[in-house]
Amino acid sequence: MTAQPAFPLARFTGDANPYGGGDPYADYRTADFPFARYANLADRQLGAGVIAANDEFFAQRENLLVPGPAEFDPEHFGHKGKIMDGWETRRRRGASAEHPWPTAEDHDWALVRLGAPGVIRGIVVDTAHFRGNYPQAVSVEGTSVPGAPSPQELLSGDVKWTTLVPRTPVGGHAANGFAVSLEQRFTHLRVNQHPDGGIARLRVYGEVVPDPAWLSALGTFDVVALENGGRAEDASNLFYSPASNTIQPGRSRKMDDGWETRRRRDQGNDWIRYRLVAQSQIRALEIDTAYLKGNSAGWASVSVRDAEHTSGGEDTEAGTWTEILPRTRLQPDTNHRFVLPTPTLATHARVDIYPDGGISRLRLFGSLTDTGASALAARHQELGG
Repeated sequence: MTAQPAFPLARFTGDANPYGGGDPYADYRTADFPFARYANLADRQLGAGVIAANDEFFAQRENLLVPGPAEFDPEHFGHKGKIMDGWETRRRRGASAEHPWPTAEDHDWALVRLGAPGVIRGIVVDTAHFRGNYPQAVSVEGTSVPGAPSPQELLSGDVKWTTLVPRTPVGGHAANGFAVSLEQRFTHLRVNQHPDGGIARLRVYGEVVPDPAWLSALGTFDVVALENGGRAEDASNLFYSPASNTIQPGRSRKMDDGWETRRRRDQGNDWIRYRLVAQSQIRALEIDTAYLKGNSAGWASVSVRDAEHTSGGEDTEAGTWTEILPRTRLQPDTNHRFVLPTPTLATHARVDIYPDGGISRLRLFGSLTDTGASALAARHQELGG
């Protein structure tokens, strides 16, 4: 399969101004990236990790995947120099006094295991606070390897790497975004900085493509979970937090690890619409309001529809929505469980909360239908899984 080169959606080059005091983000360069509506496949909460790097002299590779923006303390120095919230390598040198400069091929690299394998739609290489010590250029490669390969296995030469972002100049103290157009499933990335320098954060946005054999072995599982291939497609309000938080692994750990809307001053209500991993039979569900104590939703209802059996196909606005949980009172900071009287066929789901507030998690427990399992297996094979 031939790679489609990524292209920068915000082209920042050159040094940023030296830090002059005050808000370090005041002169930060960024842009809105359309692909950021997808899930971050390199999220630590999904199980992502930076499993190796050739050099991390000044700052550790693990910082690349830390959630939230990079922090900057102008007075924070250690035995090796300025301590940065990112991954920073030492300065490369040439071979001799006559040739003190790095060669064109010199570069540093880090290996990233995605938390969930999937199709990548965009990558952000963030150089926040690296104003004069960022890389001259970056490149990103991807591969798909089953199981849990070691760094040595990934670097052995037996693994085929596909270029996702060709060597491209980047700027300091900036969010450098690259759109990727390649219909292929990836499990690992190799992030290269040319010839050296520092990167604060790495974000990898895309669609989860699970292993059909694993889901088949599980039998009954959460068919809307992000790690299993579910997706939050749309929501009425994203003022405080993303809707995708509601299908993250595990229970919420704090208030912003869920979905919370602004306060309504009308007679409407808020909602999230989801796409399930594939056509499924739903048997039970959970709505969790963990850590939402004074701002949880007052009531909630859940509806589903089956796009496979409507003339609208995958059009989520076509066809009939069937309510599987009527409007039900919710308690703050509580996990609510409901067993359905009969299994319900669905490809999409919608949770409505009344009138506003939030929930931390939605779980829809069921199993794939024969149609859903076949469709998932076909897509997995098509994407090189």
